[in-house]
Amino acid sequence: MFSAFSPSSKTASSTVLNRDGSTPEATRCYRRPGDDHMQSVICRLPPPSPSTPSQQALQLPKFSSEREDKVSLELTEEILQSMEVGMAFKDYSGRISSIDFHKTSTYLVTASDDESIRLYDVASATCLKTINSKKYGVDLVCFTSHPTTVIYSSKNGWDESLRLLSLHDNKYLRYFKGHHDRVVSLSLCARKECFISGSLDRTVLLWDQRAEKCQGLLRVQGRPATAYDDQGLVFSIAFGGYIRMFDARMYEKGPFDIFSVGGDVSDANVIKFSNDGRLMLLTTMDGHIHVLDSFRGTLLSTYNVKPVSKNSTLEASFSPEGMFVISGSGDGSVYAWSVRSGKEVASWMSAENEPPVIKWAPGNLMFVTGSSELSFWVPDLSKLGAYVGRK
Repeated sequence: MFSAFSPSSKTASSTVLNRDGSTPEATRCYRRPGDDHMQSVICRLPPPSPSTPSQQALQLPKFSSEREDKVSLELTEEILQSMEVGMAFKDYSGRISSIDFHKTSTYLVTASDDESIRLYDVASATCLKTINSKKYGVDLVCFTSHPTTVIYSSKNGWDESLRLLSLHDNKYLRYFKGHHDRVVSLSLCARKECFISGSLDRTVLLWDQRAEKCQGLLRVQGRPATAYDDQGLVFSIAFGGYIRMFDARMYEKGPFDIFSVGGDVSDANVIKFSNDGRLMLLTTMDGHIHVLDSFRGTLLSTYNVKPVSKNSTLEASFSPEGMFVISGSGDGSVYAWSVRSGKEVASWMSAENEPPVIKWAPGNLMFVTGSSELSFWVPDLSKLGAYVGRK
């Protein structure tokens, strides 16, 4: 467990699910390699006297149209070093296997080994709903464009179908059958109704959410990691020490480019693009996090952590402007590195010995880790001093 204050967990409520979740998107900050300045990131804080103790402890970024206090912070090494767990939900009876943020609402979804899918509202720091998937189990979960609809993979060992689930009324909208072994990678296209999945059956399948049958099949020679870029024009497949880049409109012609990751042939775990699409990262089972230029394929940095076991996944995430990478480790710790310098800038030790799932909240100074609990990490403003400037 990470050492942190944790208020009591919230009671699930489904009344909020009737809204469409279309709150204004948080301010994003894009910083590209070579920029001479860093744009400011807006960290939105709750009012001075929040209505719930969890909000007061967490200081979560607040998304609403109401007038708010704002603290303008540049995302610097000092900010990262000040971050700590503001709140943790500890009511899980199994390890969290997947986390996803919705792109435009304030929702977060988790999947865990206790066969549950949980929906949270980050703005109010509450668990809105818990849905159990006892029959199929649950492993990976991703939001669709709708904030209460998800796609998730099974974890029962006998049915590897993907499922489109409405969290609003707990109904399956569609089944996607095609894989014959565990699905280890799932990525949705942000701009279209498409998604891509990779499996230990050594296939990558391309899907349309509106059709049950896959729209395309690519065979691979190893465990695949897959990802769409933010524009939905390109997707990548990593395995066997290489990243293959595909034009989403002409994938049948094969990859238009192939990038090497410096001879690291251990199993690919996770591949991701930065928000501006200029960088990508790949994690591997041997504990390596590779950062590449997504246009030229140049290997910019490689960070090393403890290797992970065969049944675990090493996950990493770019900060919103792409200047920092955070990652778990095989010993349960969390690390942060500067993309520009390649140096480690922060670390947080853990008493657990499995890598946490880790995601940075879109456009905010907050990241989330999932292990045996769900932890929200935010800057400790009392440590920042001169770095904080109120508007």
